[in-house]
Amino acid sequence: MNPMITVEELRALPDAVVLCASMGPHPPSHGIPGSHLADLEGDFSDSASDLPHTVPTDVQALFASYGVSDGTPVVVYDDAEGASAPRVWWLAKVAGIEAHVLDGGLTAWREAGGELAPFAAPRGGGHLSATERPELLRNQEDVAQDGRLIVDARSAGRFAGTEPEPRPGLRSGHIPGSVNLPYTEVYAEGRLKSPAELRALFAGVAGERRDLTFSCGSGVTACVTALAATVAGYEDTAVYEGSWSEWGRA
Repeated sequence: MNPMITVEELRALPDAVVLCASMGPHPPSHGIPGSHLADLEGDFSDSASDLPHTVPTDVQALFASYGVSDGTPVVVYDDAEGASAPRVWWLAKVAGIEAHVLDGGLTAWREAGGELAPFAAPRGGGHLSATERPELLRNQEDVAQDGRLIVDARSAGRFAGTEPEPRPGLRSGHIPGSVNLPYTEVYAEGRLKSPAELRALFAGVAGERRDLTFSCGSGVTACVTALAATVAGYEDTAVYEGSWSEWGRA
């Protein structure tokens, strides 16, 4: 299934649960009419974890609280140039839900003449019996031992250790043996690049490897490159939950 969806396809999709992914101290108050705020600083992360943006304890119950049941169409978007929506899309996959990402996000919605409205409250009533997929998330021990290729979505400077880390208490550099594909490179003019372009990008950094685990600063933009890899045809993919926030602890 192609995880990307256009504005026109979203408008034609009946009874979808639409989620606006947000990350940062100032979440938006308005979005696509009828959509819900999916706050990665709130209930879409585990507040009890000492690492940022890790998976909620009961991810299926979380999506059910927003009205998602087996077979419910789920569409995720953001107003952050594609940086945060893929994380919620990936969490849906972990919950056993095949969601879609709105290509171009809220910018594409506005460009198509779409109006904005205050976010709707979670509507509840969902029920999920799908099988969860915890193997899509890897921990530090997995990364150290499983031999998969790590693809780091941070900037080239952070990967090389020439730019400072934005979070305190982290050293500079990268996971030994990892390769770098900044998440910004999978987009062109706010839209995800074509499957052919993405295949070329991944071939340039991963060669013939198909077993890819994605990392970044806190597991959010790693999901951007995981989304791009999915569109490019990669199937054996995972995300390192702790990412550099865990591995790079001084």
